[in-house]
Amino acid sequence: MNATINTMNATDHDQDIATLMAAMGQAARTASAAMASASAAQKNQALLNLAQLLRTNAAALQPANATDIERAQAAGLAAPMVDRLKLDAKTLETCAQGCEQLAAMTDVIGEISGMTQRPSGIRVGQMRVPIGVFGMIFESRPNVTIEAASLAIKSGNACILRGGSEAIASNRALAALVQQALVSAQLPADAVQLVPTTDRAAVGQLIAMPDCVDVIIPRGGKGLIERISAEAKVPVIKHLDGNCHTFVDDSADLSMAVRLADNAKTQKYSPCNATESLLVTRAAAPAFLPAIGRVYADKGVEMRACAASKVMLSAVSGLKLVDATEGDWSEEYLAPIVSVKVVNDVDEAIAHINRYSSHHTDCIVTDNHSHAQRFLREVDSASVMVNASTRFADGFEYGLGAEIGISTISFMRAAP
Repeated sequence: MNATINTMNATDHDQDIATLMAAMGQAARTASAAMASASAAQKNQALLNLAQLLRTNAAALQPANATDIERAQAAGLAAPMVDRLKLDAKTLETCAQGCEQLAAMTDVIGEISGMTQRPSGIRVGQMRVPIGVFGMIFESRPNVTIEAASLAIKSGNACILRGGSEAIASNRALAALVQQALVSAQLPADAVQLVPTTDRAAVGQLIAMPDCVDVIIPRGGKGLIERISAEAKVPVIKHLDGNCHTFVDDSADLSMAVRLADNAKTQKYSPCNATESLLVTRAAAPAFLPAIGRVYADKGVEMRACAASKVMLSAVSGLKLVDATEGDWSEEYLAPIVSVKVVNDVDEAIAHINRYSSHHTDCIVTDNHSHAQRFLREVDSASVMVNASTRFADGFEYGLGAEIGISTISFMRAAP
């Protein structure tokens, strides 16, 4: 009898989740039509309203955020993951400024390009139109709620957001502000919906609703993205991880190289744009490696070194030094750990990056213009930088307001 009752309860539960997600999908599809026809002024007003709401409600958001942080700490979540949950004043101000950046950008919806006349007499071109409805599945960072929502508004799309259970209170509070901003601009509140349950069954439903959802964008750990990619019945835009490199060329300014390698690794360990691997030419290594080794030793960063770099780092007092393995060259640590390898020249550096990189963000530190240009042309990554910390790989830092997922940065090449 107990088994029968449990089965019935499970079935009822599954039906409830399916009903919830179907209703959200239909509401999003209806809202997407209104968003597609919304004026640029309406969308920009919603973004500006949202920026203002984020500022005026900064204090009011803290209790919800504190609830998430306390729950995460009690559950034993790793410190870098807890750090991702924080909605401090700086984070909220960045979100607000991101909304304002988007509002200031030209509205490209309806823009026609590439118009040509065919021999038959017809004219053919491309018009930019909204996708319709996208589903966003993400972990940890509650500010992603604002980033995804603001980009949906600017692009004239509707979206269904499903954040991680660890940030549910913060996400609910932020989503309420988004819907308030939409309504104040005479746009449908259902244009941005947050899945209200942390039940994983909701994800299974969201990624299997092609009638309501046009594309799924997962943003989180490798496990999440692999699951979504394997199970989705909707097209998926994805990128699995962020194994970023900083390469110190033989002509690099030593002081600059140390500062950049320090910032790229230690400014924050948890983001996907933090440098996970250092490459340094044989000519630059004797001066650079002990210098950066001392910085990392002071900050408790473990260096996983190739044989050549280990010799040069062995005299650094207090440094956590470990032999690198083959697996280290492709590892995303998201922790105070960095791999380091001595290479012969720019050719070997480029070849190493293209083999082991996750094609997210890679940087060359150099005063050699020819090497810089080769690095920009030949490194196959979304963001390719010259003399800049990989931590600058960010929609806000690029002046684009936000990014909706790692892979969307692939349309840019940067050399700040």
